[in-house]
Amino acid sequence: MTDQNFELTNNLKYFRKEKKMSQQDLADAVDVTRQSILMIEKNKFNPSILLSLKIAKVLDVDINELFSITNKD
Repeated sequence: MTDQNFELTNNLKYFRKEKKMSQQDLADAVDVTRQSILMIEKNKFNPSILLSLKIAKVLDVDINELFSITNKD
């Protein structure tokens, strides 16, 4: 299977807003730039596993709630 067979679900913005955090607040908490958070939220950048785990921990959610993939078929 190729990457084209999968669709990424990205709930970062939803959970960030649920925690009443700005992009800058989250960026500071996980030691990246605000622009990095913006790019992740827009699906323009795929975070590393380590960064994904840090974000999930800060937002107190399971990583599978933040990011998941589904088969398009």
